[in-house]
Amino acid sequence: MSAETPKNDAAASADPPPSTTDADASSGKFKLYTKTGDLGSSCLFNMERRDKDDEVFEALGDVDELGVCVGIARTFATEAAEPDGEMLTRLLEIQSRLLDVGSAVATPLQSSSTADWKVKRVEFAEENITRLEGWIDEYDEELPPLTTFILPSGGKTSVHLHQARTVCRRAERRVVPLVREGHCDQAVGRYLNRLSDFLYQVARYAAQREGHDELPYKKAT
Repeated sequence: MSAETPKNDAAASADPPPSTTDADASSGKFKLYTKTGDLGSSCLFNMERRDKDDEVFEALGDVDELGVCVGIARTFATEAAEPDGEMLTRLLEIQSRLLDVGSAVATPLQSSSTADWKVKRVEFAEENITRLEGWIDEYDEELPPLTTFILPSGGKTSVHLHQARTVCRRAERRVVPLVREGHCDQAVGRYLNRLSDFLYQVARYAAQREGHDELPYKKAT
């Protein structure tokens, strides 16, 4: 990984890069591992060190996992017979916004270690939420109304979007206490809440777009 690689503040919340050896310096590269977290602590974007099982790192881990899940679903969507370019663009946009969510989570607002310029840098725009709402409404117009619960189904893209939805709910649950305690922007919590709705809607849309049936829930008889 080159010294210029980390462009996002979420990446900066990891342990700082170690000093380079002469060999490393000549190639302009840093080693991926730092060893500074070997004793169970790591550094946030505000440079505050906390234990790796701290609630902030728990939230960061779930947001990270969510981004991976969206990426997996998007990869399956690219392999469809007729990929939906707009849906792919939206999922890619969400992956980037989740890195912004990670940056906000990694910068506790109430910490004395957090400088004002860092608070400004990780502000999460309200327009990210309204954009999701617009996409949800668009898909709603194209989908048949729900008459019963549906099971995660409808092809690989759809089921992986459903999986992303469940991870999103978990990430939201991790972020809620941080918002409540004033450590994280309320807009971040609202974004994750709306994102789970979007992922449900786009999962249904993907099933329809790719020609797969959604399986309905059936009560035991």
